[in-house]
Amino acid sequence: MRQRLEALLATIYPAGQTAWLMGELEGRLARGNHAASRPAPKQIDESDVVLITYGDSVLDGDTVPLTALKAFMEGPAQGMFSAVHVLPFYPWTSDDGFSVTDYRAVDAKLGGWAEVADLAAHHDLMADAVVNHISAESAWFEAFRAGEEPYTGYFSTRDPAEDLSAVTRPRATPLLTPVETASGVKHVWTTFSADQVDLDYANPQVFLEVADLMLFYVEQGARLIRLDAIGFIWKEPGTSCMHLPQAHGIIQAIRMILDHVAPGTILITETNVPHADNISYFGDGTNEAHMVYQFPLPPLVMHAFLNGDGTKLKSWLSTLEPAPGDATFFNFLSSHDGVGLRPVEGLLDKAEIDAMVEHVRAGGGQVSMRATPTGESPYELNTTYLDGLSRPGDSAQTIAARMLAAQSILVALAGVPAVYVHSLLGSRNDTEGLARTGRARSINRAKLDRAALDADLANPTSLRARVFAGHRALLDLRRSLPAFHPKAAQEVLESAPGVFALRRGAGEDAVCVLVNLTDAACDVPLPQAAAGFARLLDPTGVEALSGAPGATIALPPYGVRWLTAR
Repeated sequence: MRQRLEALLATIYPAGQTAWLMGELEGRLARGNHAASRPAPKQIDESDVVLITYGDSVLDGDTVPLTALKAFMEGPAQGMFSAVHVLPFYPWTSDDGFSVTDYRAVDAKLGGWAEVADLAAHHDLMADAVVNHISAESAWFEAFRAGEEPYTGYFSTRDPAEDLSAVTRPRATPLLTPVETASGVKHVWTTFSADQVDLDYANPQVFLEVADLMLFYVEQGARLIRLDAIGFIWKEPGTSCMHLPQAHGIIQAIRMILDHVAPGTILITETNVPHADNISYFGDGTNEAHMVYQFPLPPLVMHAFLNGDGTKLKSWLSTLEPAPGDATFFNFLSSHDGVGLRPVEGLLDKAEIDAMVEHVRAGGGQVSMRATPTGESPYELNTTYLDGLSRPGDSAQTIAARMLAAQSILVALAGVPAVYVHSLLGSRNDTEGLARTGRARSINRAKLDRAALDADLANPTSLRARVFAGHRALLDLRRSLPAFHPKAAQEVLESAPGVFALRRGAGEDAVCVLVNLTDAACDVPLPQAAAGFARLLDPTGVEALSGAPGATIALPPYGVRWLTAR
């Protein structure tokens, strides 16, 4: 393993730096000597579903927020999720946690490492490694400004006269930010904002810090580590500075170290980019990311329901190659961010994207823009997913049915599904939060009071109760069916534009999925792939169905049916 790691690092760093780095890594790698004595971690399967949440998304009076989150997961959400992705729980200065001041501390407003460990003892913990950049108010950056070693080499600096026009920009903010330092004004690289200063991975000391940080997170109980904005980490003027070979090499080196020291740790890359670039982070399926986010899925599913036509969604899924090796997809429809539009460049045309933009704006949502060589273009739809699907005048029953139909597609696909807390709980746009912060993403990041939430969930006619109960039914049934193993076979079936049809699994474990994408009832011929199947089920729990399917399947508006072979 050491020889392979050294050879890999030699493709990134000069020989002298590689030798130094390997010497420094020796002690870290020695931690792996005891790995064989640890119990083997459970392999992912159809029982795995991830809840995405902030540490303080559910608040309960004076209870420590991370403790309140654990109580929610062991109370109303008991048994629904195998893992919890607690969004950055470190001290921060901006971007709702993604501008970290101290990678090794827990934000005191959320709790401490003891509360994190308590969560990790009951659920697989997914932690963020926000390691493309760090807060401008961090001790690291303050030491850089003061001229203290080794931090003078920790940050990317450039001459503002340098031609950086080829650099891909995810934001409409300046790429370089001038800062006063002990040796004069320096222009630091700031991909996302002036408060988020990019680290310089060309310095092997930075790689060493980050590798050590990964091991620290594992020691604190993390089973899954999300590499935030990882495609931006290597800077090379004259290029896009995205997805460069060195960036892939650094991820592969981290994977190699974790496989040795903490086997079973899962790396997830967050690269909100077109699909071909995104899946490049699988590497060969065994040497880079274990999972990548399925970023085209949220906008394509939303487009299908807004138009009552799943042609584009089904066409894309039909061409999707299975994840290679032991890798798989991390599927989601909603997260703390908005619905990204870059991943559907080339999948949806400009008119289709513009129509989605106008729909979200008409519903009170926001649209974030990014800088391009020809001006600004839409980057992200900022809305709760539920409101992004909704239309004026919809009843709670219709809103819930449409949302659950969308989520039923999510949980049926090959890969591991992840459900955002505000999708689980049927949240509407938080216009008060948006007005309070002035930040578009706040519209989907409300803090919920546990008592008020419990009251809503206790009322079966409330929107929250309908959506939550439907999620429980979906996830409970999914967990019982081996066809939904992340690596089980997947085939998109031929169907009318307004129907989504999918087959998962094989033989006696096979399941056929039918989803009505429209507000009109329809009859669907029994798919040939489901001939002879034994059971017809409503996985959302709205209707109690039993017995075998007939020659046609009646789908109510936004109805969902699962047909099982046994």
